[in-house]
Amino acid sequence: MTVADSPAPIDVVFVLLPGSLVLDWAGPAEALRSANAQLAAQGLPARFRLRFVGLQTQATSSVGAVVAGLEPLPATLPAPCWLVLVGQPGATIDLDTPEARAALHWLRGLRPRKDRLELLCVCAGTLLAANAGLLAGRRATTHHHHLDELRAAEPACEVVANRVFVDDAPVWSSAGVTCGVDLTLHRIAQVCGPALAAAVAQALVVGWRRGPQDSEFSPFLAHRAHLHAALHRVQDAIAQAPRADWSQTALARVAHTSPRHLARLFAEHAGVSPQDYLRSIRLGLARRALSAGHTVSQAAELAGFSSDAQLRRAWRASGLPGAPSQAGS
Repeated sequence: MTVADSPAPIDVVFVLLPGSLVLDWAGPAEALRSANAQLAAQGLPARFRLRFVGLQTQATSSVGAVVAGLEPLPATLPAPCWLVLVGQPGATIDLDTPEARAALHWLRGLRPRKDRLELLCVCAGTLLAANAGLLAGRRATTHHHHLDELRAAEPACEVVANRVFVDDAPVWSSAGVTCGVDLTLHRIAQVCGPALAAAVAQALVVGWRRGPQDSEFSPFLAHRAHLHAALHRVQDAIAQAPRADWSQTALARVAHTSPRHLARLFAEHAGVSPQDYLRSIRLGLARRALSAGHTVSQAAELAGFSSDAQLRRAWRASGLPGAPSQAGS
């Protein structure tokens, strides 16, 4: 992708009421800032434009620190836009304050639409959306302390328990506090690609959990719960060019070590061999290509396998179900 090809930036608008939980908005904001930094390092423009709005120009946060310089609630929101609603401390959420009532009035005038106005609810921020009538007929989750509260607020919402986050585009919702980072990484992966999201997770030194509603753990994120810089360089190189001719020697050259030592490092820190890691990335790409309607031969080429036969062998060796058939070529 070139600078000229880059899509329009997404305005990410955080609604901060008095008492807003700091980690609910600061964690996602830092993930988005890091994503912009990763794009800048590749010579690409920022994809996310962060904005913070409220009923007053400043708001006292959950920890007592005052957040100043807030914009007023905008009369209109640009497209594309992500509107982020965050929670507050307490066993229940008090929505009978003047600020909460004003925010709910403003929210009731909004209509989420995919790729235009998308709603991200972090923790008890889901209750704001529910009380504003934005969750009827949708699936959503929230902090486990507030699940019953959410059911009461919107009986027409399918409340999902025991989930890190729920993807019901154009509405996304997450469970308690730190799950907002998981949700934000998921959204970064959707718009910027899993390789960049993995780089953000690495920069923030967080282990990326995907919600149990997802069918699989992205291969771009597996085996990266370590802090070894050389291995991350190798994994980054593979993620950025999975179709390259990655011999053991070529991978070792990226790590500035010998092939034998690289194999030891992978076994110790990633729990797999370098070639097994490469194969998992390529299989993930092949599965995506097949799901998009490509033939087995096309999927093999797109993923970096030398032939459809090599793809089938790798598929069977990995133990994945539903190996592509010969007829699919």
